[in-house]
Amino acid sequence: MNQHLPGRPPGRLADRIAVIGGAGSVGPGWGNGRATAVIFAREGATVFLADRDKESLEVTARQIREEGGTAHTAVLDVTQPDAVRDYFAECERLAGRIDILVNNVGGSRAGGVVDLSPDDWESQLDTNLTSVFLACKHVVPVMRRGGGGAIVNTASASGLRWTGAAQVGYAAAKAAVIQLSRVTAVEYAPDNIRVNTVVPGQLHTPMVEARLAGQRADGDVAKLLAQRQARIPLGFMGDGRDTAYAALFLASEEARFVTGTEIVVDGGMTARCD
Repeated sequence: MNQHLPGRPPGRLADRIAVIGGAGSVGPGWGNGRATAVIFAREGATVFLADRDKESLEVTARQIREEGGTAHTAVLDVTQPDAVRDYFAECERLAGRIDILVNNVGGSRAGGVVDLSPDDWESQLDTNLTSVFLACKHVVPVMRRGGGGAIVNTASASGLRWTGAAQVGYAAAKAAVIQLSRVTAVEYAPDNIRVNTVVPGQLHTPMVEARLAGQRADGDVAKLLAQRQARIPLGFMGDGRDTAYAALFLASEEARFVTGTEIVVDGGMTARCD
């Protein structure tokens, strides 16, 4: 458990056990998963971090530990049913319960219905949707045994509207995450399990430089950033910390009466009519 630092009041997640999937980052900076892990730890949670990239995962954990937090790490492919089942069993064995789950794994591949290959379609569903299904499947029984919990799933504005580039597999999967969250929230509300979704828009995360520029703007990062920012009414792009603070609210007791809904974090982009 995290110890409260001298002179600092208990955080919003004091003494909570949180599991965060996709807690690494594809590059330096604030990706959604890393930001969520660090901010949750700062708010008092003991965090169990999973990612398939061991090196990136350890960077996140090291930052948390240097700030006095408690982080446990595991290399995990969240699309593998047996591995996910075993991971949640191990978290429960070590911590005794799981209070919070944040599903953050995801990634897009360019292509509409004509251009996207069937293999890439399946891969997009596995990465962005099946990963959420498997984590929820195995955490809900743990939360029921513990008397309740909060699940926060990460979708995308691409699941709500056209965002400027064809990525049909990603868009379909992220739309499905929203509905999966809603129906799961209603089914397990009697067990005191809340399920909500954060819907980030076009943030400036490490993913932009690492992957998206090559897909969207012929490798021209500055061009891609300008295209993305032009869609945002607020006139600037947020980063992973904006996603993380929305997740923090939904995971905290401040959201005790909030379930089956979404927080859109996009600077007003999806509210535009053009």
